[in-house]
Amino acid sequence: MKKLLSLFLIFFVFLNGNSQSLKYVHFSNGADIYSLSYITDQKIIIKISLDGKILEYGIDQEAGRYYSQPGKLQPYMGRIEYYTNQFDSILNGKLKSIGITTITYYGSFENKSLVGKIKSIGNMQMDYFNEFENDGLRGKLRSAGQNRFDYYGSFENDAYKGKIKTLGTNQITYYSTFDDKYVQSKLKSIGSFNYVWYTSFETTRFRAGLKSGNTQQLIDGVLYIIW
Repeated sequence: MKKLLSLFLIFFVFLNGNSQSLKYVHFSNGADIYSLSYITDQKIIIKISLDGKILEYGIDQEAGRYYSQPGKLQPYMGRIEYYTNQFDSILNGKLKSIGITTITYYGSFENKSLVGKIKSIGNMQMDYFNEFENDGLRGKLRSAGQNRFDYYGSFENDAYKGKIKTLGTNQITYYSTFDDKYVQSKLKSIGSFNYVWYTSFETTRFRAGLKSGNTQQLIDGVLYIIW
């Protein structure tokens, strides 16, 4: 009985040690998602792009005197491995594991629109729109674990077609080509939170800058950061 209990505890720790959750969503210039940041139970942050590439990894910079950029990472000083000497050369040089979290990728023999993209981070599986989807969706992230993604289609307004439309349960809207030239394509809302930007009618110094709405907004446990 004790052996069974010990095995169960080891299995439980392993599963939890390999679990990830979405921590940050970074919008660049208030218009496009630059990265999604996932955190492991070891507090390691892995930043990925919407097309399934690892952009950066490390640990959160601690808040302090010189802390001015939420989501900025410091190097992780623990165990890091990369794929080397693989039969499928597309894997060589890619991050294999960081801490106890293993990362896998779609190989050369997978659907051609998926090759080289992240397949899993720990126990979180990644899925993408494939080659049979609309051109504007092909290769983009469809889901990561329990989070699902949807995008504005190719027949939508030019200011936001192809941009992310929903992330989980939150709908994301943008200013259109019918709006002032300085706010076109910029964020209009995330869920129930709204964003207003300075227009061409404002003082030159502030044009296109954020007028109202938080540059950091916590929504459903995820921090949305507007650069």
